[in-house]
Amino acid sequence: ISPLRVLAPALFRSFDFSKFDVVIVSATGAYNPNILNKKDAVQICYSHTPPRYLYGYETARNWKKNILTRIIGGISIHFLRMVDYKSSQNVDYFIANSNETKRRIEKFYRKSSIVIYPPVETSIKYKVSSIKQDRDTKYLIHNTEYYLAGGRMARAKHTDLIVNTFIRNGLPLKVFGKGFAGFEEELKSKIKNQKSKIEFLGEVSDEEKDRLMAEAKAFIFASEDEDFGIVPVEAMMAGTPVIAHRSGGVLETVIEGKTGLFFDEFSVESLNSAIKKFEKMKFDSSQISKHAQKFGKSRFEKEIKEFVNSKTK
Repeated sequence: ISPLRVLAPALFRSFDFSKFDVVIVSATGAYNPNILNKKDAVQICYSHTPPRYLYGYETARNWKKNILTRIIGGISIHFLRMVDYKSSQNVDYFIANSNETKRRIEKFYRKSSIVIYPPVETSIKYKVSSIKQDRDTKYLIHNTEYYLAGGRMARAKHTDLIVNTFIRNGLPLKVFGKGFAGFEEELKSKIKNQKSKIEFLGEVSDEEKDRLMAEAKAFIFASEDEDFGIVPVEAMMAGTPVIAHRSGGVLETVIEGKTGLFFDEFSVESLNSAIKKFEKMKFDSSQISKHAQKFGKSRFEKEIKEFVNSKTK
């Protein structure tokens, strides 16, 4: 538990918003920004999730790994949860980034909310640049043979499950993104002395990420109870189907059988089974991309403006 998370509520409370009519807070799940002193202002919170570490959801750090951190963390979390609840009651209107987050707000804060999906970049440079028309069907298929995984490499994302699965099945996999808390080195150690086709790319530019997504057979997403899941939507923007764990916000963005597939268990067998099923299917990349457009920036801006205006007139 970072000391800043203990001190942050007092810091936010010190801000003076007495001259403002509306205060909009973007709450990422840490530091209790909603506890600010809003005076008479209307406070709207766009919630990405209540703090995962406070309510039992898997997090990037394994803070329960030894008895000392379990004791200190447990005591800290008890009081921080009380502060978080008090902070939430300061909010006049909640906006959730997904129905998954909406349910958490209702459960932990006893507050209602509306869902406005976050904005996802729609101007993918390499969209349909690496796909061709299948002569026998109406479907568009990718030329390349590799699968793709990536984003922030943290334990809650279960990149280790993806790596273990591709060690087992021997299929080509590219992994992009920065490691967190030493997790990347653990992943790389798995393929030492292994005859795998797994390649770690590290951090890549936005342009390179777009190209990787557009050329991949599918994007693999194994995060557990993801709040929303921006990266799978980015993959679909590029026309690439997604194979994801059946949980969290991704259930709201991936249409099974049309824009991707789900697997049910955090096991090599379950993920591998979904990949084998995927290998026998065809997906229409143009329809996948069209579906993903509903999560674009212009839609987000329109819905946010309409909501704020309706609550502040």
